[in-house]
Amino acid sequence: MKDLFATKGIRTTAGSRILKDWVPGEDATVVRKLREAGAILLGKLGLHEFAYGISSVNPQFGDVRNPWDTTKIPGGSSGGSAVAVVAAEAYATIGSDTGGSIRIPASLCGCIGLKPTYGRAGLTGAVTLSWSLDHPGPLARNARDTAIVTTAIAGKDPGDPASADREVPDLLAGIERGVRGLRIGVPKEYVWDECDPAIATAVRAAIHALAAAGAEVREISWLQAADYAKAASNILAIEARAYHMAAYPGREADYGPLIAARLRSAGDVDAETYARALRLLIEARAGAADKALAGLDVLATPTVPTRAWTIEQAKEIGRPSEWTRITRIFDLTGQPAISVPCGFDADGLPIGLQLAGRLWDEATVLRAARAYELVRGPFPLPKVDG
Repeated sequence: MKDLFATKGIRTTAGSRILKDWVPGEDATVVRKLREAGAILLGKLGLHEFAYGISSVNPQFGDVRNPWDTTKIPGGSSGGSAVAVVAAEAYATIGSDTGGSIRIPASLCGCIGLKPTYGRAGLTGAVTLSWSLDHPGPLARNARDTAIVTTAIAGKDPGDPASADREVPDLLAGIERGVRGLRIGVPKEYVWDECDPAIATAVRAAIHALAAAGAEVREISWLQAADYAKAASNILAIEARAYHMAAYPGREADYGPLIAARLRSAGDVDAETYARALRLLIEARAGAADKALAGLDVLATPTVPTRAWTIEQAKEIGRPSEWTRITRIFDLTGQPAISVPCGFDADGLPIGLQLAGRLWDEATVLRAARAYELVRGPFPLPKVDG
């Protein structure tokens, strides 16, 4: 479990000094549901402090390192969750995703990471980053395992008013349908901007491979993508600052320098900007975002547009970053999105293909991910010492 999900009788820190001595009296809902389904909890996993970042460097408990190259970041904030999967330390792990924090480490470490629909799984007992954007979800080595874990954690959570009282579908029922007849839209705007050429080439090759195997692929115009991404960024800044008001700035010295800098800058977003962003979120989740998928099953994009930083680069305060520019679109819309490994960059680190679908349609997203796995063939794991 990512160490921001409460575990009864087991310390839960959110990677922070402030919560370093917290021992919850109850399990988080996703932990309880996994236990009830027969899962065995092996341990708690490292993360970016309070989940507020994309690198998983952590001054409080130690940096999480990419198993393909330990001088590089694994992505974040669920870095430990991805590393444990590809290092074969666990069948699957649980992460949280507010701007891409499941899918970014899945991309950089070479595993599957699914952000389900907003409200599909409950967040009672999870340390908050943003009430409007937080999503719990699984990381695993393949789409089938991801479907199994998603089914186990899904469902109404009485303690979480944002969780939905919806029937959980059989996510394995159509997962092996394959690629034929799959309709894939490739946005022309925004998602390819500022994308590293090697990453763009690998992702386009993956999309071409799906087309060659029988998928219907077509480019689409999606002008709202940039607005959704900007709105997500503004909501996160305000809500993270609001959550931390009790401790920040009064206990600023107990925060690491990276998160302290982000909390300081969060005050730059004004109330009108926040209100307009929330209005866009409401419209998107009421059906506006699904209109981009008219006549389609999924959208295909790169997961991460940028190559992995070194651990030392990630510790630079204010280092320019657009790591979440694509993933955070779907945190705003609430639509399910998954990252699937699709190749390697020149540094030998994995690259992720992101597939996103309609609200509540995790089944199609998982089917598309599995279809690509079948076209791609097995994806290797890193060689890990010990």
